[in-house]
Amino acid sequence: MSSHKRRSSGLSFVDRHSLWTGAQAKAALGVERAIKQQKLELVRFSFVDQHGILRGKTLVASEAARAMRDGVTMTSTLLAKDTSHRNVFSLFGACGGMGIPEMEGAGNIVMVADPETFRVLPWAESTGWVLCDIFFDNGKPVPLSTRQLYRDVLAKLAKVGFDYFAGLEVEFHLFKIEDLRLAPETLTWPPEPPRVSHTTHGFQYLTEGRYDQVAPIMEILRKNIAALGLPLRSLEVEFGPSQYEFTFAPELGMVAADAMVLLRSAMKQMARRYGYLVSFMCRPGLPNTLASGWHLHQSLLDRKTKSNVFVSRDKKDLLSPFGRSFLAGLLAHARAATAFATPTINGYKRYHGVNSMAPIQAVWARDNRGVMVRVMGDAGEEATHLENRAGEPLANPYLYMASQIHAGLDGVARKLDPGPSADSPYEVSAEPMPKTLDEALAALRKDECFRAGFGDAFVNYYAHIKEAEIARFRKDSKDNKGSTEVTDWEQREYFDLF
Repeated sequence: MSSHKRRSSGLSFVDRHSLWTGAQAKAALGVERAIKQQKLELVRFSFVDQHGILRGKTLVASEAARAMRDGVTMTSTLLAKDTSHRNVFSLFGACGGMGIPEMEGAGNIVMVADPETFRVLPWAESTGWVLCDIFFDNGKPVPLSTRQLYRDVLAKLAKVGFDYFAGLEVEFHLFKIEDLRLAPETLTWPPEPPRVSHTTHGFQYLTEGRYDQVAPIMEILRKNIAALGLPLRSLEVEFGPSQYEFTFAPELGMVAADAMVLLRSAMKQMARRYGYLVSFMCRPGLPNTLASGWHLHQSLLDRKTKSNVFVSRDKKDLLSPFGRSFLAGLLAHARAATAFATPTINGYKRYHGVNSMAPIQAVWARDNRGVMVRVMGDAGEEATHLENRAGEPLANPYLYMASQIHAGLDGVARKLDPGPSADSPYEVSAEPMPKTLDEALAALRKDECFRAGFGDAFVNYYAHIKEAEIARFRKDSKDNKGSTEVTDWEQREYFDLF
């Protein structure tokens, strides 16, 4: 159904269903001015799917203002797909196999722009970009929208007087493309990934000379990230070959999650234009390549005073009583939350081995890189926060961050205690992190906190999609025992997709 056919009442889709706040309506006027003043020719409308991947359509600029208010149709089948873009739910029959009547028959959903997210893309000539929320034609939010689920938990948090404040610390790999592998015989499903060479030799952690060797491409990435308004703090050469890390200043709520989505998409697009490939795959299937993580830095702010509620006013404690209970909630639900923090089969290549920099147990400590949650700061320090080291760079940020809030608030509600600091994390006995995605999903299915927070329907939907991914892996890969070696299946599945 085309957008203009839905405007039978004369009102736009946004107005008819009251979908924008006053701030969004004001921002939309600014977007219209920007399109005209900067003489944009195209505007990309995108939404984030269940995997954290941007999907969307590109419209000519003359259509953009109307489309912001009247929506852009998209096929609902995108919500039925796993990471190979295969449908894992029936598209026809009762409720389309997902228990949602509006999705019967593989009908359309409607993308509605959030004008406050509008950007002019610095690497794409005369092109704007806007992030969207998704709705059914009747104006109801799509219940499988991960951005909406995160918005719901932020609203729950605000109702009890707090804002979520999060900073990103993201590792990734940057390679030089040698062969795009576009020959017909390579275009399997999924296709063979590009053949690449390395950009650094590796194993010279934070070495200035190595950074200077890649400075030309780093400058391209830095300037474009800055032009997007993302709060980049540092660019670092990590330990492994072709491995890097970018860190970002903390931002409030939705802004922090949106930033991660835009960062991943922007980095891949920018690099590709210069013959490079950025991969956020945890551990690429190349010799000597090391695993990457996404460390999530987080705290809660009092909405009235803007003060950090994790800060201890007692010199004997690192965290306030509220902060300790929030931390305890993260630990109590760590196994189930891993399904959101590490949603790919490949991501579990990190959780192996003693004395690694990736957590293998649900423990915490002060400024200790061997634990799952690292407490940063000290009594009285306003910058005090929790660093969750469990995540991989492919995590859907809306689900990752929402899971932290649900788990933390459960810890506060039950007044849980996190126990003593595990200053020697590999010498204590504690709840182990899942060693496979199967284990994480089993824990998620049993977790009452996440079932209450996300809803039974979403937990079942998400687990089903990921279990279909595992089933394909077992069928198509010789590795069925959780080997630490990266398989060809994983390389085809994740290397170029993310």
